Amino acid sequence: MRRLLMIVLVLAAAFAALVKAGEYGLGPVVVTREDEQKLILTLGDPREHATQPGLSWRIPLLQDVRTFDRRWLHLNSKPRIVQTMDRERIVVDNYVIWRIADPLQFYKSFPTGVDRAEHQIDREVGASVREVIGRNSIPQVLTERRDAIMEEVTQRSAASLRRFGIDVADVRINRTELPSGAEENVYARMRAERERLARKHRAEGEEEARTIRADADRRARLTIAAARQAAETLRGEGDAEASRIYADSYGRDRAFYDFVRSLDAYRKTLGEGTTLVLPPQHEFFRTLHGGGRDLPAPPPVASGPPAAPEPALERPRAGPAPAPPAERPAPAPAPGPSPAQPPGAAPPGP
Repeated sequence: MRRLLMIVLVLAAAFAALVKAGEYGLGPVVVTREDEQKLILTLGDPREHATQPGLSWRIPLLQDVRTFDRRWLHLNSKPRIVQTMDRERIVVDNYVIWRIADPLQFYKSFPTGVDRAEHQIDREVGASVREVIGRNSIPQVLTERRDAIMEEVTQRSAASLRRFGIDVADVRINRTELPSGAEENVYARMRAERERLARKHRAEGEEEARTIRADADRRARLTIAAARQAAETLRGEGDAEASRIYADSYGRDRAFYDFVRSLDAYRKTLGEGTTLVLPPQHEFFRTLHGGGRDLPAPPPVASGPPAAPEPALERPRAGPAPAPPAERPAPAPAPGPSPAQPPGAAPPGP
């Protein structure tokens, strides 16, 4: 029993030693950690790869092991000069987030190691940056389309590096600046472009303002014309009604008509602070001198039953104004009482 226990302990110690040696690429046991992936070479020829964490086996002296990082790696590219669409040169400094997606293909493409792979990544990403930025202007690269440009660069770089077993997650610009001596020219060009856009927007606004003003003036003229037409119509109706009332008054009582017209003339002529230089016997003061003596006396009130209402006068039709009625002769004064006859006088004969 003790002998069996010793054998088990020896085997366990040997296995632990093999596992420990496998971590350094020695012995038949290959240990793959969570953050790495390994490739097994048979006489220098890659045959299989261990991409999953755990243990695997190899034949010592015949098979060799290559270890690759499973994590995402960060690569800072060197600053490069890129020409934009508006023929301006800018200095672009970018970085790349990448990882080894296929260890077997990666080893076949770069058998010397990761340094050669990083050089290839920098070349492919640089070509994509030059091509995409060359189709955009400086304002678009700096502000307007920066995210869209970087997304397009990432997609193009990932497509070109996939054949090497490399996966690209993101390409971003760290810094963008102008070469020495070209900064003032670029700023002048940008100011000129902004001024051109400002003039364009100002002209469009003025044109729209003129259109709005012209439309408002046209509608105002139409509204004023309609209001004037309505006013002329109402004024005509009022004048016609006034003429009818005047004609009716003239037909009923000429003396009262003349009196009212004279009062209207006084009201329109004799305003506040008005001075007239006329002789007292002027026709203008006839009504004032007469004091309304020409007006007829009010009719006596009948004591009998109320008289039937007079028929309404018909509205005069269009045509010549009716002639004023002939004045009635003033009634002769009633004979007064005969004076007393002196005594002795004979009475008048029949």
